[in-house]
Amino acid sequence: MAVNSRGWKWSGTDGLWRGYTAIDLATGAYIAVATGAVLLSFRGDGIRGWPWVLTAHALVAALVLLAPRARTVGRVGRFLGDWYPMLLLPALYGEIGVLTLSAGFQNDLLIQRLETWVFGSQISYRWIRESPNVVWSWVLHACYLAYYPILYTAPFALWMAGRRDASRHTIFAVMATFYLCYVAFLFFPVAGPRYAFDGAHNAATEVGPARFAAWLLDRGDSWGAAFPSSHVAASVVATGMALRYWRALGLVLLPFTAGLILAVVYGRRHADRGSDRAATRAGRRLRSGVRQQRLVLHVHVGHRHRDRRPAHRAHEVPEVLLVE
Repeated sequence: MAVNSRGWKWSGTDGLWRGYTAIDLATGAYIAVATGAVLLSFRGDGIRGWPWVLTAHALVAALVLLAPRARTVGRVGRFLGDWYPMLLLPALYGEIGVLTLSAGFQNDLLIQRLETWVFGSQISYRWIRESPNVVWSWVLHACYLAYYPILYTAPFALWMAGRRDASRHTIFAVMATFYLCYVAFLFFPVAGPRYAFDGAHNAATEVGPARFAAWLLDRGDSWGAAFPSSHVAASVVATGMALRYWRALGLVLLPFTAGLILAVVYGRRHADRGSDRAATRAGRRLRSGVRQQRLVLHVHVGHRHRDRRPAHRAHEVPEVLLVE
């Protein structure tokens, strides 16, 4: 690849890839993989509404094909030709839940065991229950809500400052991170503690930012997108690119990104009252569309060795029965 005034461009400018940039090729490759995931679903029960999903993929592919031409037709076209993957982010993330809903919880046990092996406990379950600090919860959830501002501020500020190449490089780095995470979600979906565990109900879950974050997740969370955390990965990449190309901008974003990393453990995956309803709805969809099976996850948190503390203590995670 070569770098020119239009960003990272495929080196074969006189052949098939003339005018296409790295972000076009990455987007096209991801759509091809996602389409393959849809086709593979027909080996089982298939995906409800699959014609609409494939139609959406065809429209995104059309955008990829039109992007080189768009970049030559003025400022608006140039902006849309470079920014269309970032503008499609909410739709691409929402699609994950459609493609992975029938996957259930079969990969959660492995990730929970890995977390227990590394940390000695289920931190995402214990932390907010054992340390329900109102101020801490307010700050961390506010950082979590800064997720989209972090993602878009880095490339947009660079763009508006006239650092167009830096903005394009940032867009590519962020979207490549998302695409890698999304491929992992498609073929190794993990529902996460938000759906697997009962919700925490204490002072920390009642602060304004925590309630608003739960409200957003109820309406925009995608089943199967818990591991790896695309929120953390993309935010870290966006902030890193900002630090590289405009240090002052990166330093502004850095504390919010650090808070977001902690927030996804402390608060993102716990379920408050609204999230309980979301988990119930997801469970109903599973039961209506998937063969009934039972998977019992024996999750040991706290100390590595069993003790005699009663299961209702805040630092104990009860045995979780998941219906897939």
